Amino acid sequence: MPQPTVNANRNAQRGLILDFAGVLTADPQATHRAWCESEGLHPEAWRSTLNDNPEGRRLYAALEIGQIGQAAWNEGTASLLGAHVEPSNLMGRAWAEVPGAQRMAALARAAKEAGYRLGLLSNSFGLDPFNPYEHMAIWDLFDVHVISEVVGMAKPDPAIYQLTLDRLGLPGSACVFVDDHPVNLPPAEALGITTVLATSESDTVAELQGLLGVSADLVA
Repeated sequence: MPQPTVNANRNAQRGLILDFAGVLTADPQATHRAWCESEGLHPEAWRSTLNDNPEGRRLYAALEIGQIGQAAWNEGTASLLGAHVEPSNLMGRAWAEVPGAQRMAALARAAKEAGYRLGLLSNSFGLDPFNPYEHMAIWDLFDVHVISEVVGMAKPDPAIYQLTLDRLGLPGSACVFVDDHPVNLPPAEALGITTVLATSESDTVAELQGLLGVSADLVA
């Protein structure tokens, strides 16, 4: 039987660590703009409230590390978005139509089948009432889950990367980490992890196929 072709360096890299939003999902910005319009909001209301509004940033940072839960975040952020915005399952409504990154998921499955240990390293946006990982049906793909809300720290805190390595049982030099935010890469690099900045899904998958020596071809 013919053997699969693998990268000559594959044995030196036995762990694949993936961010969630923007890596295992499509870029959510277009979906969030459309959702804002459906709620009678300015198309940039979601982005500006979470990123530019000081109270919005505070609430989101607290959510990421588990200081507040998603339900409390929904209440607080709905009031910032507008008095008419219903807080019930706010996060779930905004994220429900964000597509999954199917080729990236296929790449992860191929890596796992080739013997890589998979780690999910995600800055959380809450787990209840809306669980984004279950919604995208990717949770069971991973050997290790490091979710900022659960562990009480978030990227780019260096400790969360070390925790991920510890749970994987691998040194940094044996791992590849993918994230769509440049600020999250240097702490991983400091631990010897090979990093990949996620850009377009096709470019990121192509880069990972070369690094890992696996194929992300989808079955028709």
